[in-house]
Amino acid sequence: MISVSTDTKFVHLAWQKDEKLLEKVKYTMGSDPTGYLSRMFGVYDESTGLALRGSFIISPEGKLFNSEVNFYNLGRNIEELLRKLEANTYLGIHGDEACPVGWKKEGDKTLKPSAKMVGKVYEALNK
Repeated sequence: MISVSTDTKFVHLAWQKDEKLLEKVKYTMGSDPTGYLSRMFGVYDESTGLALRGSFIISPEGKLFNSEVNFYNLGRNIEELLRKLEANTYLGIHGDEACPVGWKKEGDKTLKPSAKMVGKVYEALNK
């Protein structure tokens, strides 16, 4: 996991040092002061010079599995991001299945997408 923002590495260091919510952070915090990565991922707002809050799950092969972009003042939910990472990892092995919204870990109910499933997801999840 890598977090990247348009802040400098010194701002990251100050946040990690002083913000209690970040005191146990062990992942790499990258700096993108020119906005290069932010532009590449489509989250840079040229009119404000700020980056929107984007989260991206990318496979080791470089394939984009998931992207989510929030406005500046909406925080991200790490539990949901980790759920999506776990689901994408599971689906990498079980590509014929689908992980519904309530799926959290291997062993939870999955679905087998098909024409018969259309309009019947609720029933499939509750039987």
